[in-house]
Amino acid sequence: MTGFDERMLNGMGVFAAIVDAGTFAAAGEQLEMSQPGVSRAVARLEARLGIRLFDRTTRAISLTDEGRRFYEQVMPLMAGLEEAAATAAGGATAVRGRLRVNVDPFFSRLVLGPRLGSFMSRYPELQLDLVTRDQLGDMVADGFDLAVRFGNPASSSLVYRRLLDSRMATVASPAYLKKYGRPLTPQELDRGGAHVCIDFRNPETGKPFSWEFHRKRKKIEIWPGGRLTVNDAGTLLSACLAGYGIAQIMTLGSEALLASGKLVELFPDWPDEHFPLYALHPSRHHPPAKTRAFLDFVVSLVQEPKEARDVA
Repeated sequence: MTGFDERMLNGMGVFAAIVDAGTFAAAGEQLEMSQPGVSRAVARLEARLGIRLFDRTTRAISLTDEGRRFYEQVMPLMAGLEEAAATAAGGATAVRGRLRVNVDPFFSRLVLGPRLGSFMSRYPELQLDLVTRDQLGDMVADGFDLAVRFGNPASSSLVYRRLLDSRMATVASPAYLKKYGRPLTPQELDRGGAHVCIDFRNPETGKPFSWEFHRKRKKIEIWPGGRLTVNDAGTLLSACLAGYGIAQIMTLGSEALLASGKLVELFPDWPDEHFPLYALHPSRHHPPAKTRAFLDFVVSLVQEPKEARDVA
């Protein structure tokens, strides 16, 4: 490979735009380039690097393994150059440009959404592309700068930071308890028992989560095998409130329902199961200012007293 020059830098910018935009045509619109011009820039960059960056078909493009590794190495450098240019130009803030974030739908609706206006007002030069979906997917191939997800992250090259642990509670409505009675032990909820349970699908495996009960070092795991399986926390909660069945929920955002008695915690003597919330980003280099600003914002939200979230 020959030395680094302006044409290679331009090619890296085009490459990054394609990953972010998802197609050559969309990248061309973003960069105000023709689609053939975008294709030529990528071809030159691939020739200079001696690797193929994209697998292309008539319908879709995807990063090759070499392209993914190159993207992980290049993006921190491009972000650093962008931030350095903004600082050198004396801009009012380096938090600018486009930020693409993958967010868990439950967290987005409950905690993030009501506060987004204040964040956007604080950074008027930032374009935030917020995508809520039930699984992480491939952050690099999908062009995400940051993700905020529940659950322990799988082993990968992503950098992750634990933001909070929400306690899990097994709950039912008073209407359900009046009809079916109250279970005395977790084992009564196991498959084939007399109680109706609502399962929640693990987005990574497509199968229902098991139900765990923790008390200090003791752990019980059961598989309710309910007839109803959902993949949306709002649906799970509404079905439980309506009296259909028993559910396991995060206490995050449900404090008022438990305090008012609309939901009854069935096993308060098993209080030690928690579900974590993580922030993930694809580089071990120092993240750019726009990523740090959004991450700091999320941290401030999860550290709010629950009363403040209830008001929102």
